Amino acid sequence: MTPFRSLAFCVFALAISPVFAQEATIRKSLSERLANLPKIDEISKTPMNGLYEVRMGSDIMYSDAEGSFLIQGNLIDVKQRRNLTEERVEKLSAVAFDQLPLKNAFTQVRGNGKRKLVVFADPNCGYCKRFEKDLQKLDNVTIHHLLYPILGEDSKVKSKNIWCAKDKAKSWNDWMLSGTTPVTANCDTAAVDANVEFGKKNRITGTPTLFFADGTRVPGAVPIAQVEKLLADIK
Repeated sequence: MTPFRSLAFCVFALAISPVFAQEATIRKSLSERLANLPKIDEISKTPMNGLYEVRMGSDIMYSDAEGSFLIQGNLIDVKQRRNLTEERVEKLSAVAFDQLPLKNAFTQVRGNGKRKLVVFADPNCGYCKRFEKDLQKLDNVTIHHLLYPILGEDSKVKSKNIWCAKDKAKSWNDWMLSGTTPVTANCDTAAVDANVEFGKKNRITGTPTLFFADGTRVPGAVPIAQVEKLLADIK
């Protein structure tokens, strides 16, 4: 077989591959029947026979092989006791640590500071205040705080006053832990605006949102024991 004929054969084999054909069938069916469905980025087989993952950004749904049914919910591997949907979404929503806007953060170091944690937080978020109290129990950690005012105009004002304070960490702690309102201050607050833009781009929709050194994203004020475990699991 000549090189050209060999290449043509490979292209033809690829075109009729069952996997690609199935993906095309599902795409066509869903697109025709659901005009408002977001753009499908990827279709892939799941461990469950006849079930396909339909990925739209970081949103996951499931379809049968013909695209006749669409399922929204979690796929659980009961044998291994794993939430496959949750694991997949966590992987998709991860952000490489060096891609986080740490230049727009203020930092607190405790102990040897070897462990790394990034926290997006709104100063008027009740969950953030509760979580901040829990964070005081962590040791040997570097915490990068990114001001993320998404709960209204007052959040923006407080965030910018904290950012402009001579001691940002102290101003933050005084407010979050003791309720002392940040003193009015003026400076270049483009960093706070940049945090909000970064969050919108990366679908950070609530506070607090945590990022770990391996890129893992964890939304919400999770128990400090879970934070400790995630920090310990990073090699």
